[in-house]
Amino acid sequence: MSTSESLTHTATLWRWAGGANGGSWHFVTITGTDAETLSATALMRKLEGSGRGFGSLKVKARIGESAFATSVFPSKADGGWLLPVKAAVRKAESIGEGDSVTVELEF
Repeated sequence: MSTSESLTHTATLWRWAGGANGGSWHFVTITGTDAETLSATALMRKLEGSGRGFGSLKVKARIGESAFATSVFPSKADGGWLLPVKAAVRKAESIGEGDSVTVELEF
């Protein structure tokens, strides 16, 4: 059974627009040693047989006072991980595209 790990990462909130419905999504990209930690955990879960689709990893995230459950996804572009940040969290924390965001992750 996996033990829970956690990390805190600060990065810029950015927006991706596109997709079939012309929607947009906001992400924080997790890079560096924090990304390596997530990659190692995802690999261990895969080896344990509890890996998830798209190589994603379930996380509990916190930005400010807002806690939410989501998944992070590996980014082929930069070797980091993408954390989606939904509108309700952005509104509650008064954050937007281009803002520096500190996120706490438990996984």
